[in-house]
Amino acid sequence: MSSLLLSPVKCVLDAKAQLGEGPSWLPRLKKLLWVDIEKSRIHLFDPATGNNDTFEIGSHVGCAVPGVQGDIFFAGAKGFGQLLPATGKVHWITHPEAHLPGNRFNDGKVDPAGRFWAGSLPYAESAPEGALHLLDEHRKSHRILGDISISNGLAWSVDHRTMYYIDTPTLRVDAFDFDTSTSKISNRRTVIRVPQGIGYPDGMTIDQEGMLWIGMWDGWAVLRWDPRTGQQIDRIDLPVARVTSCCFGGDAGDELYMTSASTRLDASALAKQPLAGGLFKVQLQVKGFAPFEYRG
Repeated sequence: MSSLLLSPVKCVLDAKAQLGEGPSWLPRLKKLLWVDIEKSRIHLFDPATGNNDTFEIGSHVGCAVPGVQGDIFFAGAKGFGQLLPATGKVHWITHPEAHLPGNRFNDGKVDPAGRFWAGSLPYAESAPEGALHLLDEHRKSHRILGDISISNGLAWSVDHRTMYYIDTPTLRVDAFDFDTSTSKISNRRTVIRVPQGIGYPDGMTIDQEGMLWIGMWDGWAVLRWDPRTGQQIDRIDLPVARVTSCCFGGDAGDELYMTSASTRLDASALAKQPLAGGLFKVQLQVKGFAPFEYRG
């Protein structure tokens, strides 16, 4: 268990999510934005009251991010969309993979320049037929990388000059030089190689010390890594196997929220982890950052 813990790991919402993902703390609302991909839902969780507002999107939703005007943007099986939380109304923006009905968008985040990145995966998970796309401030999409298997975690370094990226089956975290004026990436290199047998790297966030926190699918944990050395330096154990992602939140930015999944677990596996699909929280001695907001 982590030496950075200031509190025990707690399940703050026994959500029974099929595929809980993409948590993002919204400081103005003091709520957690997260999705259940396979139930086609976007959620807003209020830790002060325990209330969890749910928005039905009507198709699988891979990720959701905050917009500068208080609205929510997302990417899923039907491309990029916009949700107006006050009314629940959905507006579809563009679908760059409409010609690939076997794909859907998965994880995504807004970069330091206010542009929305989201990557895709093939449902069959049989070949690298996904891609990483960028939705710019004019709501135009650009295909940035191809040959992706399961596009997942994204994070930017403290100085915003490096972008970190996970394609889960590669068991790697790759880094790119990042240009904040254009959002162009270059100089791809591998900074972390995840050993076999400890789970698969999924969603990711960064702390104020520049360390990466990665949810480990089938790994029962969130792991902390130093991207400068490639070494795992800490671990937070969870009572669920399919830990999908994490983000920092709370008033002081020192609470780590973690999502999980129950999908494709048989009755025997679920009996051993009754909180699978739950939302978890722990207080740490390190802090993270509020998410960037999409300015499109």
